[in-house]
Amino acid sequence: MMSGRKLQSAALFLTLFGAMLFMPPLVLLFNLRQRLFGIPAEVIYLFVVWLGLVIATAWFARRLPASGTQSPPSGPDN
Repeated sequence: MMSGRKLQSAALFLTLFGAMLFMPPLVLLFNLRQRLFGIPAEVIYLFVVWLGLVIATAWFARRLPASGTQSPPSGPDN
């Protein structure tokens, strides 16, 4: 299992990698005349990347601790 710090780094990497996948040079690689079920390959690429990022984000959201949670102080109360 990954530690919290590694998960945070992986989530940051996912954000940067996802932004890179939507940049025009990569999107234009799928600007083809071919269609799948009448849908252009470029649109399919964008939808698949978007869906993958949503699923990956949901996975990270379940595993990363909430940012506002703190453990209660240990020790006797005065």
